[in-house]
Amino acid sequence: MEYVYSLLVLSVLGGALAALLLIADRFLCNYGPCTINVNEEEPFTIDGGCTLLDALYAQRIFIPSACGGQGTCGFCKVQIHSGGGPTLPTELAFLNAEEMANHTRLACQVKVKEDMVIHVREDFLNVQEFTAVVTDARMVTADTREIHLDLKEPAEMDFRPGQYVQIAVPTGKTAEYRAYSICSKPSEKHKVELLIRLIPGGLGSTYMHNVQPGDEVVLTGPYGEFAMDEDPDSQIICVGGGCGMAPMRSILRHLSEVQPDRPCSLYFGARTSRDAMYMKEFEELSKKMPNLHVHYALSEPGEEDKDWDGETGFIHLSVQEHMAADGKRQAFLCGPPLMIEATMKVLEEKKLPREKVFYDEF
Repeated sequence: MEYVYSLLVLSVLGGALAALLLIADRFLCNYGPCTINVNEEEPFTIDGGCTLLDALYAQRIFIPSACGGQGTCGFCKVQIHSGGGPTLPTELAFLNAEEMANHTRLACQVKVKEDMVIHVREDFLNVQEFTAVVTDARMVTADTREIHLDLKEPAEMDFRPGQYVQIAVPTGKTAEYRAYSICSKPSEKHKVELLIRLIPGGLGSTYMHNVQPGDEVVLTGPYGEFAMDEDPDSQIICVGGGCGMAPMRSILRHLSEVQPDRPCSLYFGARTSRDAMYMKEFEELSKKMPNLHVHYALSEPGEEDKDWDGETGFIHLSVQEHMAADGKRQAFLCGPPLMIEATMKVLEEKKLPREKVFYDEF
């Protein structure tokens, strides 16, 4: 009993100390005005004490931050040439040796305490904030919702197939951002379609599963490294799982318009047939794209899948079985980390150069 009482007392004291430290940091650490110079352009001045990420967003410099500044995605990388202080332990898991050497930091982990000189990737400076209106929404599986957004201000977005946007989730005085891949075609510049799986307790997915036609949504974008080779003879290999279907659908819908004869393969992993979204759509697309090969595989088929005549097992095994080991190829992967890791090993065995592989994991 005394042991339990001691633990309780220590817990209360620890909580009180943490609260006092937060209060002290908020009210006693007055850093005063701080000047931030971005890419050697006109500097701006803010009151110190906020994170560098918040400072940049206040200036409408929308660098990616899929986790909302929680330090768990590693996307918000900038170079800090002066004024950033030492690299924090929370950053180390996201920085390689080269990045450490060139002063790369996570903007969400760096507090503005003094004047700073930083460098942001040029393409991030072109990212815009958009206001959009929900025009349609439907469930494509039991937990995955397809949402259509009509862009209002600005009215058009130029994006590459496979890129993503960040949705601003209202949280009171501020907003937190969550990243979702675009599944619409780049030719439809006036709208953005998203595919969002509901995560129990998830801030962004709960918000987006509750918006209704007519609701206004704020987003920033586009972001992402996906970039297709325009060579019509280079095969496009798409591998997705779950909501990893979104960028694959954007890529293949785009190719159906601009290069319908291009050799393409889609590999999609689902748990059961109920999760095998868009099968009929790709059957129809195959009629327009004679060199499109579609492979669905169920990893956890149940009694309801007794009539399934497609492949079973993890999707990287389908890639291993069907993908050729030579020729000009590019691969685009999107899905859970374990799927990405297993597929990357298969692609390496198939002699696909690493620079020809693009991936997003979630």
